[in-house]
Amino acid sequence: MNAAVVRITRKGQATIPKNLRVKFGFKDRALVLEKDDGVLFKPVSAISEERGSLRRMFEGETAVSILKDAREADAKREEELESIK
Repeated sequence: MNAAVVRITRKGQATIPKNLRVKFGFKDRALVLEKDDGVLFKPVSAISEERGSLRRMFEGETAVSILKDAREADAKREEELESIK
């Protein structure tokens, strides 16, 4: 586990050491979470960096076929719920 002491400016700014920025993938944004014993910094990626990340998940399928499958699954669940009543 790495540890470092950092300075905090009068404006409340602190610099995350480079080795930790690289290791955890910090870019220009971070999420700061309040914890019982301190604060936790987590890297936040920009939406533009996530573009296309789900592309392979639906490879070879059209939007129409995906919606049709989802609607069929919903109809099946509704039938199952109706049979329970």
